[in-house]
Amino acid sequence: MHSTNPTSRYVPTSIIGHSVFLPPKVLTNAELERRFDTTDEWIRERTGIRERRVGGKTSDMAIEAGRKAVNLAGVDASEIQMLVLATTTPDHIMPSTASLVHHHLGLSGVSFDINAVCSGFVHAYIVANSMMSTMDINTAIVIGSDCLSSLTGADDRTTTVLFGDGAGAVVLNKTHNKNAYSGILGIDMGTDGSGYDLLFCPHRGAIEMDGQEVFRRAVRATVASAGKALEMAGMKAGDISLFIPHQANYRIIQAACARLGISEQHTAVTIETTGNTSAASIPIALSMALDEGIVSEGDTILMSGFGAGMSWSSVVVRL
Repeated sequence: MHSTNPTSRYVPTSIIGHSVFLPPKVLTNAELERRFDTTDEWIRERTGIRERRVGGKTSDMAIEAGRKAVNLAGVDASEIQMLVLATTTPDHIMPSTASLVHHHLGLSGVSFDINAVCSGFVHAYIVANSMMSTMDINTAIVIGSDCLSSLTGADDRTTTVLFGDGAGAVVLNKTHNKNAYSGILGIDMGTDGSGYDLLFCPHRGAIEMDGQEVFRRAVRATVASAGKALEMAGMKAGDISLFIPHQANYRIIQAACARLGISEQHTAVTIETTGNTSAASIPIALSMALDEGIVSEGDTILMSGFGAGMSWSSVVVRL
């Protein structure tokens, strides 16, 4: 997949609606100081996190974010023919959480979950565009929703300081603008299963993580994957209006930006107030950037996620 002609593979699509939902309960570093042998300074220096939202439920957050995104899109929910929900914290083992969200939003067509952990939203975004390109689907919604705070151990400082809950959603629509292409320009996806046990959570258990090794692989995977997506798009890092990486750790973001040659001024960073929200982190950052006018129609963005598995995916999109 090395063609730089995106129209040969993907139908043009536009983001016509977007939204964020964060639980109201805020867990600050000051509160964690009272629970663990840690300090606000220690947490900020190593992660960039000041606070995170906790207490969410995957389906509830997805429904709230999805409903607001549909309203902003100005379409009837029944016109949306596909829901792809990226989550690693489903409400139940079965059925898919997407089926519940699909019902409450009043959508039509197909719905399903994707579990690629922190790279899940980019996986879902690519899958949705691919299906829209090959099926009679004009409008779709892609949601990332996770409540990883529910999987942190009560006595585990390492994971508790990192993870928060949240959801982000985007509504996609096929476009027919002959004057300008919008949609996917380049992608990269992959898995290195040899690292499956570096970050995992057993049934009815808590998250276990080899932080140093995850950090090392995360930087390497983000740089390599983003580079391949840019190459497919026929672009360089300097051509990107905004880089939206997975919000796992501010030091990971800094290291990846330095190696890619992307300035932090052209990088979306939301981790300070959200923590690591897994599959929700990229759509949250994207929606906030759109709300704040940081990016707009005609701009090109690079979204790149990595996560347990170890999985990764990157996509270059012209808005």
